[in-house]
Amino acid sequence: MTLALIPARGGSKGILRKNIRQLAGKPLIAWTIQAALAVKGIERVVVSTEDEEIAAVAREWGAETPFLRPAELATDTAPGIAPVLHAIDELPEHEDLILLQATSPLRSAAQIVELLAFARARGARSVVSVREVDDHPFWMLRRSPDGALDRYDRTAEATRRQDLSELYTLNGAMYWNTRDYLIRTKALVTDDTLGFVMDAQSSIDIDTMLDWRIAELLLTAPEERTG
Repeated sequence: MTLALIPARGGSKGILRKNIRQLAGKPLIAWTIQAALAVKGIERVVVSTEDEEIAAVAREWGAETPFLRPAELATDTAPGIAPVLHAIDELPEHEDLILLQATSPLRSAAQIVELLAFARARGARSVVSVREVDDHPFWMLRRSPDGALDRYDRTAEATRRQDLSELYTLNGAMYWNTRDYLIRTKALVTDDTLGFVMDAQSSIDIDTMLDWRIAELLLTAPEERTG
């Protein structure tokens, strides 16, 4: 009994009202709602918002809004776990929860299915989606006030990218946890969390207008034909 939770507050700062802004022909949040609805292993798709307009748009695209999030849980300073704990308190019948960020419109239903299968095959209590880093810390530099550069990491000896260890970063697309584990840890990511790897394109997280334009380009580009 998996609950899919899509947090979508109304006070986004980087891109005004981005959760319901039109992206490639539909509201940004609709891309995530539709992906979640296509997954048979998900029992309910719920949007957590304090905003009546966002709630109405979410319902138009098939999501449920059984409650409005308290305003104090939708501020810039509210911890990210707060709407999750609020949701599992409101909907206690679900055994596990997958949080799907609306800002990851290229994450597919198939990837949600794969993450859920990954979690269950390993008997996990917590799984988060990750992607390989674009810029390895070995190549990063510090810059002093006078402009001098110094390598950030002097421990590695590799001179080619393929010689470096693989490193991953959270991509913000998916967080899965059992209900009991969330209640106990009050955290989406812990030392016991497993990483589910996604490709760079599906990992695009919309935070800036540049991210938005890239996502729109990819969502509207014709599919490549083969043969």
